[in-house]
Amino acid sequence: MTQQKTNLVISGINLTDGGTLSVYLDCVKELLDNGYAEKYNIILLVSNKKIFPKDSRVRYIEFKKSKSNWLYRLYYEYIYFRSFSKKLGVDIWISLHDMTPNVVANKRYVYCHNPSPFNKMKLSEAKYGWKYYLFSKFYKYLYKINIKKNTAVIVQQDWIREEFKRMFQIDNVIVARPSIPTVSTPISDESKDNDNVIFIAPSFPRYFKNFQVVCRAARLLREKGINNFEVIITVDGTENEYSKELVQEFGRIKNIVFSGLLPRKELFKVYSKANCLVFMSKLETWGMPIIEFKPTSKPMILAELPYTHETVGDYNDVSFVSVNDYVQLAIQMKKVIDNKKLGSSKLDVPKWPYASDWDELFKLIL
Repeated sequence: MTQQKTNLVISGINLTDGGTLSVYLDCVKELLDNGYAEKYNIILLVSNKKIFPKDSRVRYIEFKKSKSNWLYRLYYEYIYFRSFSKKLGVDIWISLHDMTPNVVANKRYVYCHNPSPFNKMKLSEAKYGWKYYLFSKFYKYLYKINIKKNTAVIVQQDWIREEFKRMFQIDNVIVARPSIPTVSTPISDESKDNDNVIFIAPSFPRYFKNFQVVCRAARLLREKGINNFEVIITVDGTENEYSKELVQEFGRIKNIVFSGLLPRKELFKVYSKANCLVFMSKLETWGMPIIEFKPTSKPMILAELPYTHETVGDYNDVSFVSVNDYVQLAIQMKKVIDNKKLGSSKLDVPKWPYASDWDELFKLIL
């Protein structure tokens, strides 16, 4: 007699782009690649099913209004989903976007990847984005709603687990690493147009990405008569108020190249030409440029914060600099310019419960 399949619901009704959407897509891919569709009726709650792959093994249910207004989002999570889950009959419910909904299910999980509660944003910085400022003050309260009702909470790094345990007084927190991205453009040492040492500082220009400390370090090197380098920063001043101020203040420094945002293939071409990654972001749950650049084995200069140590893991040419210390950053950049070796780092594997990829996570929770 064939065993009846039970319902596995994955909810990500607010995920439409960027790294959070990648998390959702990777999750679905692992479920399908590892045969879970044979054991479960996989039901995917989405904002727009057109951005997901068509596959007869899964069922999509759209919630198009969820992204248009936060009131709709709150309604779905805390009111509608309770009756929806009871009617559907859910064995396992996994919420992939921070909030723990009111649902009825045998097992409940929430995947938390928004670092806003750990963002010490000042009121004076709110001009760079009121949304980020408000999130920094109130997001922890959204996290807190229903969080103790979960079978487990899933985070990407050990330092976040410790913060969650402290902040919400919970112990059932799993560290699960995100998938390592595949690189479509091979990373190699391509020929360069000049003899300058190239530093690449990639990211979207949100204020906490901390591009200003990189620019100040470049300016200091130039003031000391060091000119055989360039720093490529992936903004052009048109993206938002923060990038506009960066270009206004540092745009005349010849060693700084404001390239604008780069498509993924173009970014990897820059990685292949660059001599060193500089990533001084003050706030990340992962730090994807570190993982993207790591296969080059070239030097990296990173912010001295818990997330960078966890993300870079074992590496033989890396230094860590306090996030506001542009003088020390300039010193480390000078080492790279002089072709001197930086330091090394070693990976500390998180304690159990821990999953190194999606497959290990599903084996742990399903």
